[in-house]
Parts: sequence; structure tokens; C-alpha cells
Amino acid sequence: MVRRKKVEFYSSAAPLSMRAVPADASDSSVKLHSSGPTGQNTFTGYGEGYVLVNGVRHASSVIVLADRVLPWSAQGLERLAPEHFAELAALGVEVVLLGTGATLRFPRPRLTRALLEAGVGLEVMDTQAACRTYNILAAEERRVAAALLFD
Repeated sequence: MVRRKKVEFYSSAAPLSMRAVPADASDSSVKLHSSGPTGQNTFTGYGEGYVLVNGVRHASSVIVLADRVLPWSAQGLERLAPEHFAELAALGVEVVLLGTGATLRFPRPRLTRALLEAGVGLEVMDTQAACRTYNILAAEERRVAAALLFD
């Protein structure tokens, strides 16, 4: 049996950094205090089958940008179509972080052609890594989108 950790992020007004805060000894969660620009969307936590964006829970496929959170019609990796990536290419970002759930899985390259043609980078990772990476890139004021799949 695999035990998953629950992770929560908290924002503060301190200089840009990430600092771990010891969790309760009876809990396996990790709480990270993230500092940096405020007023933009950040992942404040995640767990099995959900993410928190600014404290709001999302349990279905979602696209997160600095200034907005959009529902995404994608219904899992196996059901991805070229139209899903064309939607991402039209967002005006420089990189898309594709979170594929609990495990890293890659989409078929032919599906991602719209991103390549638009000059948009694609990084594929598990959802937890996509959340952490998004927060770092957003804090650097990069034009980034996290496209997260929930099966």
C-alpha cells in the first residue's frame, strides 16, 4: 500500500523563497511557505485527485494561468485530442506544464503539434511536480500555464 502525502502551500510577504515548515509528527503532510508576488494564482495544496488554487479545490481537469483558472474539457491522457493542445496553444504562454496525474505519462507526439507550431514549450510531469514547477515559474513572472488532467 502506497501512502500519499498531503501537501499544503502558504503565502507570506517575505522575500522570494520556499521554506519547509515541520508538520505535526502524526501527520505525513508537508507545508511549504511560498513568498513572492501576490495577486496571481498559485497552487496552495494538492492531494490524491485534487489541487487547491488559492485555497479553492479543483477535482477535474483544469488550466491554471497567473490571472485565471479555466475548466479543461480533457478527460484523461488516453482521451486527449489535438483540439485540447490547440486550446493550450491559444493561451499566449511560453510554456505549458502538463500534469498527468499521480504518475508521469506522455501524450502521443502527434497530439501536441499545435504547441510546436505556436512556439510554445511543453513539459510533461506528474501533477504534483507540475504544481510545484508552476509556482516557481509564476513567481519568476514567466508566462506559464499548468494543464492538469484528472482521470
